[in-house]
Amino acid sequence: MDRAQKREFVDSLATVFAETSMIVVTRNDGLTVADVTALRVRMRAAGAQYKVAKNRLAHIALEGTKFDGLVPLMKGPTALAWSHDPVAVAKAAVEFAKTNEKFVLVGGALGTQMLDASGVRALAELPSLDQLRGKLLGLIQAPATRIAGVLQAPAGQLARVFAAYAKANGAEDSAEAA
Repeated sequence: MDRAQKREFVDSLATVFAETSMIVVTRNDGLTVADVTALRVRMRAAGAQYKVAKNRLAHIALEGTKFDGLVPLMKGPTALAWSHDPVAVAKAAVEFAKTNEKFVLVGGALGTQMLDASGVRALAELPSLDQLRGKLLGLIQAPATRIAGVLQAPAGQLARVFAAYAKANGAEDSAEAA
Protein backbone atom coordinates (compact mmCIF):
# COMPACT_ATOMS: atom_id res chain seq x y z
CA MET A 1 0.00 0.00 0.00
CA ASP A 2 1.28 3.45 -0.78
CA ARG A 3 0.82 6.39 1.56
CA ALA A 4 -2.43 7.61 -0.08
CA GLN A 5 -4.01 4.15 0.13
CA LYS A 6 -3.02 3.86 3.78
CA ARG A 7 -4.57 7.27 4.55
CA GLU A 8 -7.75 6.26 2.70
CA PHE A 9 -7.88 2.95 4.63
CA VAL A 10 -7.42 4.73 7.97
CA ASP A 11 -10.14 7.24 7.06
CA SER A 12 -12.56 4.48 6.08
CA LEU A 13 -11.89 2.61 9.34
CA ALA A 14 -12.33 5.82 11.35
CA THR A 15 -15.70 6.35 9.65
CA VAL A 16 -16.71 2.79 10.51
CA PHE A 17 -15.66 3.27 14.15
CA ALA A 18 -17.71 6.47 14.36
CA GLU A 19 -20.88 4.87 12.91
CA THR A 20 -20.96 1.37 14.41
CA SER A 21 -21.98 0.11 17.83
CA MET A 22 -20.06 -3.18 18.05
CA ILE A 23 -16.61 -4.35 16.97
CA VAL A 24 -15.24 -7.88 17.35
CA VAL A 25 -11.48 -8.45 17.18
CA THR A 26 -10.40 -11.83 15.83
CA ARG A 27 -7.17 -13.62 15.13
CA ASN A 28 -7.07 -15.55 11.87
CA ASP A 29 -3.93 -17.67 11.92
CA GLY A 30 -3.83 -19.77 8.78
CA LEU A 31 -7.32 -19.28 7.38
CA THR A 32 -7.55 -20.26 3.74
CA VAL A 33 -9.04 -17.99 1.11
CA ALA A 34 -12.09 -20.27 0.99
CA ASP A 35 -12.49 -19.97 4.79
CA VAL A 36 -12.27 -16.17 4.70
CA THR A 37 -14.74 -16.04 1.82
CA ALA A 38 -17.18 -18.24 3.73
CA LEU A 39 -16.74 -16.02 6.80
CA ARG A 40 -17.38 -12.85 4.79
CA VAL A 41 -20.54 -14.39 3.29
CA ARG A 42 -21.76 -15.36 6.75
CA MET A 43 -20.99 -11.87 8.08
CA ARG A 44 -22.81 -10.16 5.21
CA ALA A 45 -25.83 -12.41 5.74
CA ALA A 46 -25.90 -11.24 9.37
CA GLY A 47 -25.60 -7.58 8.33
CA ALA A 48 -21.99 -7.33 9.45
CA GLN A 49 -18.67 -6.51 7.81
CA TYR A 50 -15.32 -8.31 8.18
CA LYS A 51 -11.98 -6.78 7.30
CA VAL A 52 -8.37 -7.79 7.83
CA ALA A 53 -6.51 -4.71 9.03
CA LYS A 54 -2.88 -3.87 9.62
CA ASN A 55 -2.56 -3.31 13.34
CA ARG A 56 -0.60 -0.07 12.98
CA LEU A 57 -3.24 1.42 10.67
CA ALA A 58 -6.06 0.20 12.91
CA HIS A 59 -4.34 1.82 15.93
CA ILE A 60 -4.25 5.14 14.09
CA ALA A 61 -7.94 4.83 13.14
CA LEU A 62 -8.90 3.89 16.73
CA GLU A 63 -7.28 6.97 18.27
CA GLY A 64 -9.87 9.23 19.85
CA THR A 65 -12.85 6.91 19.20
CA LYS A 66 -15.04 5.12 21.72
CA PHE A 67 -13.26 1.90 20.70
CA ASP A 68 -9.71 3.00 21.56
CA GLY A 69 -9.63 0.33 24.30
CA LEU A 70 -9.26 -2.29 21.55
CA VAL A 71 -5.64 -1.32 20.85
CA PRO A 72 -4.15 -3.86 23.35
CA LEU A 73 -6.12 -6.68 21.69
CA MET A 74 -4.59 -6.04 18.30
CA LYS A 75 -1.42 -8.13 18.24
CA GLY A 76 -0.52 -10.58 15.53
CA PRO A 77 -2.66 -11.27 12.46
CA THR A 78 -5.95 -9.67 13.45
CA ALA A 79 -9.17 -8.84 11.69
CA LEU A 80 -12.15 -6.73 12.66
CA ALA A 81 -15.85 -7.46 12.34
CA TRP A 82 -18.49 -4.84 12.98
CA SER A 83 -22.19 -4.21 12.73
CA HIS A 84 -24.92 -1.86 13.91
CA ASP A 85 -26.66 -4.87 15.50
CA PRO A 86 -24.23 -6.02 18.23
CA VAL A 87 -25.77 -9.46 18.61
CA ALA A 88 -25.66 -10.26 14.89
CA VAL A 89 -21.91 -9.72 14.51
CA ALA A 90 -21.19 -11.61 17.73
CA LYS A 91 -23.36 -14.55 16.63
CA ALA A 92 -21.76 -14.74 13.20
CA ALA A 93 -18.24 -14.67 14.67
CA VAL A 94 -18.98 -17.21 17.41
CA GLU A 95 -20.71 -19.62 15.01
CA PHE A 96 -17.77 -19.48 12.59
CA ALA A 97 -15.27 -19.95 15.44
CA LYS A 98 -17.12 -23.14 16.47
CA THR A 99 -16.53 -24.67 13.02
CA ASN A 100 -13.01 -23.42 12.40
CA GLU A 101 -10.27 -23.73 15.05
CA LYS A 102 -7.97 -21.34 13.15
CA PHE A 103 -10.42 -18.48 13.71
CA VAL A 104 -10.02 -17.22 17.29
CA LEU A 105 -12.14 -14.63 19.07
CA VAL A 106 -9.87 -12.20 20.89
CA GLY A 107 -12.45 -9.78 22.27
CA GLY A 108 -14.48 -6.80 21.26
CA ALA A 109 -16.19 -3.62 22.28
CA LEU A 110 -19.83 -2.65 22.62
CA GLY A 111 -19.63 1.12 22.60
CA THR A 112 -17.16 2.05 25.33
CA GLN A 113 -17.58 -1.32 27.10
CA MET A 114 -14.65 -3.63 26.36
CA LEU A 115 -15.40 -7.35 26.10
CA ASP A 116 -13.14 -10.36 26.29
CA ALA A 117 -13.82 -13.49 24.21
CA SER A 118 -16.26 -14.88 26.79
CA GLY A 119 -18.13 -11.54 26.77
CA VAL A 120 -18.53 -11.78 22.99
CA ARG A 121 -19.79 -15.37 23.37
CA ALA A 122 -22.29 -14.27 26.03
CA LEU A 123 -23.51 -11.49 23.75
CA ALA A 124 -23.96 -14.03 20.93
CA GLU A 125 -26.40 -16.01 23.09
CA LEU A 126 -28.80 -13.07 23.32
CA PRO A 127 -31.67 -12.78 20.86
CA SER A 128 -30.98 -10.54 17.86
CA LEU A 129 -32.43 -7.06 17.51
CA ASP A 130 -35.09 -8.31 15.08
CA GLN A 131 -36.09 -11.13 17.46
CA LEU A 132 -36.36 -8.66 20.34
CA ARG A 133 -38.50 -6.33 18.22
CA GLY A 134 -40.80 -9.24 17.35
CA LYS A 135 -41.16 -10.23 21.00
CA LEU A 136 -41.82 -6.65 22.02
CA LEU A 137 -44.42 -6.23 19.29
CA GLY A 138 -46.10 -9.47 20.42
CA LEU A 139 -46.20 -8.20 23.99
CA ILE A 140 -47.69 -4.91 22.88
CA GLN A 141 -50.28 -6.55 20.62
CA ALA A 142 -51.44 -9.11 23.21
CA PRO A 143 -53.06 -6.55 25.57
CA ALA A 144 -54.59 -4.71 22.60
CA THR A 145 -56.17 -7.95 21.39
CA ARG A 146 -57.49 -8.66 24.86
CA ILE A 147 -58.86 -5.13 25.19
CA ALA A 148 -60.62 -5.46 21.83
CA GLY A 149 -62.13 -8.77 22.95
CA VAL A 150 -63.31 -7.30 26.25
CA LEU A 151 -64.81 -4.27 24.51
CA GLN A 152 -66.57 -6.43 21.91
CA ALA A 153 -68.03 -8.84 24.48
CA PRO A 154 -70.48 -6.39 26.12
CA ALA A 155 -71.63 -5.15 22.71
CA GLY A 156 -72.25 -8.73 21.64
CA GLN A 157 -74.12 -9.47 24.87
CA LEU A 158 -76.15 -6.29 24.49
CA ALA A 159 -77.03 -7.27 20.92
CA ARG A 160 -78.16 -10.71 22.12
CA VAL A 161 -80.32 -9.12 24.85
CA PHE A 162 -81.93 -6.79 22.29
CA ALA A 163 -82.50 -9.72 19.95
CA ALA A 164 -84.07 -11.77 22.73
CA TYR A 165 -86.20 -8.80 23.79
CA ALA A 166 -87.27 -8.24 20.18
CA LYS A 167 -88.21 -11.92 19.85
CA ALA A 168 -90.15 -11.76 23.09
CA ASN A 169 -91.94 -8.58 21.99
CA GLY A 170 -92.58 -10.07 18.58
CA ALA A 171 -94.17 -13.15 20.22
CA GLU A 172 -96.31 -10.94 22.50
CA ASP A 173 -97.39 -8.74 19.57
CA SER A 174 -98.41 -11.78 17.52
CA ALA A 175 -100.31 -13.22 20.52
CA GLU A 176 -102.21 -9.93 21.01
CA ALA A 177 -103.03 -9.73 17.30
CA ALA A 178 -104.63 -13.16 17.41
